[in-house]
Amino acid sequence: MVLPSKTKIKQLIVKSLCWGKYSNIFILIKSPLSLINNSMNMKYTIETIIEKPREEVIRKLDNVENLKHWQRGLVSAEHISGVPGEIGAKMKLNYKMGKREVDLIETIIKSEFPNEFHATYDAKGMRSVQHNYFEETPEGHTKWINKNEFEPEGFMIRLMAFLMPGAFKKQSSQYLNDFKKFAETGSSVAEN
Repeated sequence: MVLPSKTKIKQLIVKSLCWGKYSNIFILIKSPLSLINNSMNMKYTIETIIEKPREEVIRKLDNVENLKHWQRGLVSAEHISGVPGEIGAKMKLNYKMGKREVDLIETIIKSEFPNEFHATYDAKGMRSVQHNYFEETPEGHTKWINKNEFEPEGFMIRLMAFLMPGAFKKQSSQYLNDFKKFAETGSSVAEN
């Protein structure tokens, strides 16, 4: 069976929505989306240069009290199990995004500061795996390489990831840019 292209699936969805045949949406998109389930994972890499030494960047990044300064919408961060900062440690992060509240569970899968830090983030219908690498530049700055893989689990999240893949990368870029500003200038998103 030949799978329809993403463009064709989007056209079918739009036509179905425009014609008001809501009952047909499931028929039109469930089959192709379930067949391409594994290809719905999104992978992307973001890089930024922070004009501060790596040790200073890591000191700011590895401090839970600083999360509020660079993670927009963060309401609370609560350690729930394991030894904080070590492999297997879990932390519950609560965000308010508009009218929605989102809870994430961070699980550390590798912690080798100052070189790298990897974690999973689980929320309802979504799992994210982040691999973060920190390199010293010849100028004495820090290059942060952030590799992401989003694994949508629910039908609606898969559909959203399919139709708006850039939204996830945009959110990740925002966090890196906000951290860069915080690390370099002390600017906090909590003050906005």
